[in-house]
Order: sequence, then C-alpha cells, then structure tokens
Amino acid sequence: MSLKVTRRKIMIFREAKLEDLPQLLKLEQGVVEAERPYNSAIKSEGASYYDIPYLIEDEQSYMLVLEHEGEIIATGYSQIRTSKKSLKHDQHAYLGFMFVVAEHRGKGINKQLMEKLLDWSQQQGIDDFYLDVYAQNQSAIKAYEKLGFAPCLVEMRLSR
Repeated sequence: MSLKVTRRKIMIFREAKLEDLPQLLKLEQGVVEAERPYNSAIKSEGASYYDIPYLIEDEQSYMLVLEHEGEIIATGYSQIRTSKKSLKHDQHAYLGFMFVVAEHRGKGINKQLMEKLLDWSQQQGIDDFYLDVYAQNQSAIKAYEKLGFAPCLVEMRLSR
C-alpha cells in the first residue's frame, strides 16, 4: 500500500512589512489599472494612490496581506480616521487598497481579508466603516453589500 502525499498550498494572512514594498507597489498598479476604466482623470503613467510605507508603520493603520508560496496575492488596510464633526461617531475606520490578484479572485479571499480588517478595527473600539468604490464598479459594490456596506454618498466630478 502506497501513501500519496500531496503538498498543501498554504496561504497566510499577516501584517505587511516594509520588505513587502516592491510587491505592494506592483499590486497598487493593479488597483490603478482596474480602476482606470472608471475614471478618465487617472494619470496614464506614474499614478499612485497610497503612501504604503506610512500605512505599514502608522499605529492607526493595519495593512494586511495574504501570502501564497512567497508571493503576496491580496492586500487591504484599515485606518482609523477622525470623522466629520456632523457625525455621531468621533472616529471611523477607512478601508482601502482592497485587491486580489486575478487568478485568485472568486475564492472568498476579499471577504476574509475584509473580515480581518473589520475585526482589527473593532478591537480598536471602532464600529463605523467607510470605503470608496466607483459607482460603475458593480461587482465590487455587490461584494461590499454582501458584507453589509450600503451606499451613502456619491462624489460627482466636472472637468472643463
């Protein structure tokens, strides 16, 4: 009788480190490319959204990555921010840099990632959450709605 040993492909959620910066910068460009069809004002070259080193080192931020076979395949962050004075809550968590590489989409990774970010935020005493999504990005909107998010504000733009 022979025993067949299969190698499990391990995926690990962990906090991002400064050493991850080269991979995170590539993923950031993935976000830019994914969002370019929704916003003609995004620069054709050199577009950057995030101050990744700051987000990694900031005590009010929690940047999470999913590592698979030495490569980062998903990322996102939660950052505690001061809320507008008109709101009932003094602080909220802003979620950003939500990205899963194409070959790993549809596996529930983004949901797991977001749950971990929401859990971290709640451990910090935060119960209100915000994120930005393009109104035309219906697949992302549906994914966020499954987690309980609802639209609350539409940003409008005019270029002359």
